[in-house]
Amino acid sequence: MTTILRLEKLSKAYGAVTVADDLDYGLVRGEALGVIGPNGAGKTSMFNLITGTVAPDSGSVHFDGRNITGQGAAARSRMGIARSFQVPQPFSGLTVFENAMVAATQAAGLSGGKAEQLCLKVLDQTELLPRANQFAGSLTLLDRKRLELTRALCARPKLLLLDEIAGGLTEGECAALVATIRNIHASGVSIIWIEHVVHALLAVVGRLIVIDFGRKIAEGAPRDVMESREVREIYLGIEADA
Repeated sequence: MTTILRLEKLSKAYGAVTVADDLDYGLVRGEALGVIGPNGAGKTSMFNLITGTVAPDSGSVHFDGRNITGQGAAARSRMGIARSFQVPQPFSGLTVFENAMVAATQAAGLSGGKAEQLCLKVLDQTELLPRANQFAGSLTLLDRKRLELTRALCARPKLLLLDEIAGGLTEGECAALVATIRNIHASGVSIIWIEHVVHALLAVVGRLIVIDFGRKIAEGAPRDVMESREVREIYLGIEADA
């Protein structure tokens, strides 16, 4: 199995606040990796470093066999890195289909019929095809989350970064979204998923890492990580002897 992403000693600080502290881990092609940690732990900052919207102070990012540390966000998108955002950011005045087309043309570099075919395929995959002509600003929260997935997938990613995409959903909505994400993963897309809704995360990922103050404090099989003393004390706030 080949490694599609590798972070090597990745560090970033804003003054006295460290958001990435020697982060070092790899992602195998086709793997789904979960990331948990307290608010402010540096999880979204890690995504910013992976996507190239923020430059590291030290360390490197390797993707698909290349050192991409010096590449900007647009170049990384064309290489196959796409993300969703914690708060959905659709173009509210455009339809669902037009939002998808923006991603297919600008991020994936497609045009004409090829872009349209990709958008229709992805909209079907994310269950938004019946809402293709609906304005994005009128969507429910679940469908805005689905649109975040749609736009990311229309970039034709090799690596999909999900940032708390299950947040704010009901149990039924969360289950529906998890089913969609499982199908995306089954299609061969590598995934890193940051999430506070842990039961949703554990339904998809095969490995889990925990980040606190920008530092990786645990890594391994999800059950083993969740039962570890350090995770219970730092992330869950539970005394280890309780």
